[in-house]
Amino acid sequence: MAVQRDLLPKLVRDFLLDLSVIKNKSSLTVEEYASDLKTFITFIVAKQSGEKDFSKVSITHFTADDFAKLSYDDVYEFLAYCKNVRRNSARTRARKLSSIRVFYRFLEIRHHIAQNPMTNLESPKLEKTLPKFLTLEQSVQLLNCIDGPYRERDYCIITLFLNCGMRLAELVSLNYNDISYTNNSAYVIITGKGNKQRMVYLNQACVDAIASYMKVRPVDGVVDKEALFLSERRRRISPKTVQYLVKSYLEKAGLGNGYSVHKLRHTAATLMYQHGHVDTLALKEILGHESLATTQIYTHISPEQLKSAADSNPLANFKAKTSVDDSNE
Repeated sequence: MAVQRDLLPKLVRDFLLDLSVIKNKSSLTVEEYASDLKTFITFIVAKQSGEKDFSKVSITHFTADDFAKLSYDDVYEFLAYCKNVRRNSARTRARKLSSIRVFYRFLEIRHHIAQNPMTNLESPKLEKTLPKFLTLEQSVQLLNCIDGPYRERDYCIITLFLNCGMRLAELVSLNYNDISYTNNSAYVIITGKGNKQRMVYLNQACVDAIASYMKVRPVDGVVDKEALFLSERRRRISPKTVQYLVKSYLEKAGLGNGYSVHKLRHTAATLMYQHGHVDTLALKEILGHESLATTQIYTHISPEQLKSAADSNPLANFKAKTSVDDSNE
């Protein structure tokens, strides 16, 4: 549920406007900041007033002076509340802390506060976990099970996920004129986070899947005429519909446990890295990451690669001489 802006302090509303208009952040990112800051300020005001019912707490009166008076202890108490009461994961708590940091930098730059009291806040330690992904065999298994009245559309959707590593929001926002063809290649312009665009080349599997779908894509009675993927009602397909169809096919392929739309993005990245030998810099551009560190979580080393590395050692076939010379026996 979207945060009601008039329930936030004016400084926070100014900050959110800055994120949207000046920083060009996506609406989802701005909403995450709004939610994190609302929760934080509500916790602080409730603590100061002794009100235990957060729904009765008003935070609109919070000023620059109030923000300047807060300390590390206030933030760490808030993070403890998030962990013990809200049961937020370390990753979620780290995001909330990042929201607080960025907001205070905004206050500092705009000269609302003379000194930033949140400069050296330490983030919760995150456990390093590998993203879950389908193997090459499982990916083929998934593609082979697609059927039904919307087979061409659904096959095209999953093919693009597995080959291009698109995010869900990126796929549903695609228009058919985002795809271009030249004599030797085809590519798609993807609009990612912060409305940043990137060009991703389409391999033959994607070109063929798009061509098959366009042959059956409805023309008459289409509401969203430029949308590439259409729903049964001939509108732009919704994220929920895509999530549902992907989940259905994963279950049909016997892969439903723990996999999702986003896992197909992980799969595309991993397959390109492990089987296509795509380097991380190229992978970063394809996935639309701002940081190379984000891309590097996809670069899993498979058991086959580890064995190959061991076998390629120049000493792999070395055998020690026996202690006794057989010719003298």
